[in-house]
Amino acid sequence: MRSGVRRRTARSLRYAAPALVGYLAVRLSGLLVLARWAHLKDHGVWPTLARSWDSNWYLGIADHGYQDDLGTRTDSNNLAFFPLYPLLVKAVAGVTPGSRASVGLVLAVCFSLVAAWGVFAVGDRLYGRRAATALTVLWGAAPVAVVQWMAYTESLFTALAAWALYAVLTGRWPWAAGLAVLAGLTRPTGIAVAAAVTVTGLLAAVRHRHRAALVAALTAPLGWLGYVMWVGARVGRWDGYFAVQRLWRNQWDGGAGTLRELRGLLAYDRNPQLFLVAVSVVLVASAALFVVCLADRQPPALLVFSGVLLLVVLGSGGVYFPRARFLLPGFPLLLPVAVAVCRARPVVAALVLGAATASSAWLGGYMLLVWPGPP
Repeated sequence: MRSGVRRRTARSLRYAAPALVGYLAVRLSGLLVLARWAHLKDHGVWPTLARSWDSNWYLGIADHGYQDDLGTRTDSNNLAFFPLYPLLVKAVAGVTPGSRASVGLVLAVCFSLVAAWGVFAVGDRLYGRRAATALTVLWGAAPVAVVQWMAYTESLFTALAAWALYAVLTGRWPWAAGLAVLAGLTRPTGIAVAAAVTVTGLLAAVRHRHRAALVAALTAPLGWLGYVMWVGARVGRWDGYFAVQRLWRNQWDGGAGTLRELRGLLAYDRNPQLFLVAVSVVLVASAALFVVCLADRQPPALLVFSGVLLLVVLGSGGVYFPRARFLLPGFPLLLPVAVAVCRARPVVAALVLGAATASSAWLGGYMLLVWPGPP
């Protein structure tokens, strides 16, 4: 049985190889641009990717665990960060050489490849190999895709989300539920994966009386709910997790804050910061692409995942600048673009993918080496 699984995995990898090679080429191009830029600014690439901003929070959790009270200081409570990634860093670092920072970075790169494979699998299931390859390359060339090779959680979360969605599309309900639970332990937006599995599982249970789908629907939210409840118990109040988020100035306001920021940047600010303009463009484009996805009648699992992800990110009243990064796992939003690229003439397709790769590489360097805040 194990040999059969290995053979199927090897065949699947060979089939996805062109997409994975394309993804690697895009990300290596971005890394080369970043390395050259860092050299010109006398910065090191490794500390930029492995020990900056949120990376240090995850490493701190891996080293010392979580704090046990709510406190009153803003932007300082590590209970805002979900546990799966720092737990993996701690576990792998315990049995391998090198620092935990290096382990965190290597894990992120490895998970990015698993994520790219999952993105390809979903695209291939829906539109075939060529469109799936274009989708994988486009995801690797997203405006803030440099984060995929940082010691952040975006690659791990995208890997879990992509394979959970693939499991739903192929009727593998136990896998869908397990991956949704893990996604819920990775990022706050894990609720989007849980919602996708729960909604589609309930639909399958009602329409086809599928018991495994019902079990998956009930199980999928347990990772996210479990961590939220654990935080509440740890700080001694039922809304403890949401109180932590308020200390980070992050609470849901239905999108009022996002609209204010967009209006201020695009309509009134005479000299807007370039990175914030890029974030704004990503937010507007993502919302527009979701409308196209609805018109294309994507499978319910993908629509629910993308819709809830947008609802959480655009509806947040918290800090504005990381919103493009928060939407990075929303690869189904790129499916209409991937299909269009696949159907275009080869020269046009090459120009689109080349332009996306170049702009992603440049913006990645700008975001990490010029923009003064976190990505």
